[in-house]
Amino acid sequence: MFDFILFDFDGTISDSAEGITRCVQYALRDQGIEAELSELYCFCGPPLADMFQQKYGMSPELAARAVEKYRERYRETGVYESCLYPGVDTVLRTLHGAGRRLAVASSKPEVFVRLLLERFGVLDAFDVLVGAQLDGSFGRKAEVVREALRRLGVTPEQCGRAVLVGDRFYDVNGAHEAGIACIGAGYGYAEPGELQRTGADFIADTPEDLLPLLL
Repeated sequence: MFDFILFDFDGTISDSAEGITRCVQYALRDQGIEAELSELYCFCGPPLADMFQQKYGMSPELAARAVEKYRERYRETGVYESCLYPGVDTVLRTLHGAGRRLAVASSKPEVFVRLLLERFGVLDAFDVLVGAQLDGSFGRKAEVVREALRRLGVTPEQCGRAVLVGDRFYDVNGAHEAGIACIGAGYGYAEPGELQRTGADFIADTPEDLLPLLL
């Protein structure tokens, strides 16, 4: 059904919630804000600076400081507080073996995505890896998706054969803005009904449910 398959990272490939929420909590404490980890799952997926501004009303300057504090802990500890979702490795190997071209298209900094894919042992399943840059470039999801499509060599006429798999409204909107379909990863961090409301083209409740939709 699809020849070019893009994957979001956090909440789709990797269960990264522990590391993300603990690092957000660490960054908030730097500004005198206390928050329970359960309140911070909304940070799993969207760009961090955007979420600090939206959820806590931070100025761009304070949000930038929060991102730096977040990365301070993430580089040393948070990056390792994650694991591959059960079954994802099989999905990736099956798609790769079937000749599909795979890419990661993530708002997470590319350097951390590469490190974790290597750690999980699945980096070689991907033809292309695109993530945000530490300088803030490639921050919007649609930008990341378009760049991944460009590196895969997908022409405008081939966009109907491309799809993004992602777990949040941000992924659905970014995919559609870039002109491709989106499969919602229902096992990720979306709130109940979020993917349906945003207009995901399909929803997979488990990683294994992806294969019938993609092959």
